Amino acid sequence: MKILDKYLIKQFLQTIIFGLVAFTLIFVVINMVDNIGSFLDQGVPFIIILHYYVVFSPDIIKLMTPVAVLFAALFTAGKASNLSELTAIKASGVSLYRFMLPFLITTFFISILSIYFAGYIVPLANQTKENLEHKYLNSNYNFLGSNIYFQDSKTRIVSIEFFDSNRNQAIRVSIENFDKVDLVKMVSRIDAASMTYDTVSHVWIASNGIERTFNNNEQTAKYFSTLKISDLNFTPAELLTKQIKPEEMNLTELTKYIETQKRAGTDPTSTLIEYYSRFSFPMASLIVVLFGLPISANKRRGGLAVQVGVNILVTFIYLAFMQISLAFGKNGALSPLLTAWSSNLVFLAAALINIPRVSR
Repeated sequence: MKILDKYLIKQFLQTIIFGLVAFTLIFVVINMVDNIGSFLDQGVPFIIILHYYVVFSPDIIKLMTPVAVLFAALFTAGKASNLSELTAIKASGVSLYRFMLPFLITTFFISILSIYFAGYIVPLANQTKENLEHKYLNSNYNFLGSNIYFQDSKTRIVSIEFFDSNRNQAIRVSIENFDKVDLVKMVSRIDAASMTYDTVSHVWIASNGIERTFNNNEQTAKYFSTLKISDLNFTPAELLTKQIKPEEMNLTELTKYIETQKRAGTDPTSTLIEYYSRFSFPMASLIVVLFGLPISANKRRGGLAVQVGVNILVTFIYLAFMQISLAFGKNGALSPLLTAWSSNLVFLAAALINIPRVSR
């Protein structure tokens, strides 16, 4: 690695860290102004408040990474341009493409790390943050494991009033089965006081309930003390995840959740968009650097501040374009994969058109 590369990468990384810290602190302060009164009214200990803002930060870092990376690239390149360092670099025979190389390689590795960060660290932090918010900021919170309602298969709906994860026991359970041809016609229903998961035979056992069967206008009822139900498609672990929002799931959990939705006949579009976005959004850093860096590498009227301002505006246009594409995707106008990657593809095409023009 050349001395020039080391110098540029060092300046680049230092500015990225500065940008992330600055942006994160801004959002933390804004959130603190909104919520500190509620924390104090509830008598929340300082250590809990500190914990809340520690787990609050990862999601902000994920969102601000493309902005911080672009800001760092523009600041480093713009500073070199204004100090005539870039002129000296070009005079020594270094092309624009070679000048951009250390920025792009560094940003590529940042994007790869961001995929893991967004896929595993951020969901865990979001889950902890939600729990703290519901416990200390929302007295009406309905805790995890209660009032669970979901579609287990294309013809079965399950509702559970409460699930005790320590005993693998569901309390006050209702299982409704519908006709395969006429999905609005109920063919049977099971209501039980409790249902326990047998970890040996891997089946659910309902207790103290009634099983009703509907045939045309006739109804038959059978009371039972225990009833083994072997065709249910969920486990206790999957039951708990049904109460977790997709943004609080890691990539592994999202994959399993998508499979569960497909098996149950539920539309997985929103979840698929969330899954693909875990890969596409981290790559936004690379795209915006590829788009904005060539512009900043040329001296322009107005100086560095104008260049940074214009390109930061471009970044927020990128984010707005991404939100628009998400709206189209959730309405079914775009496929989930294209929805997640459309912003990247558009700006990548613009970057590839712009680079040769600027390098002349």
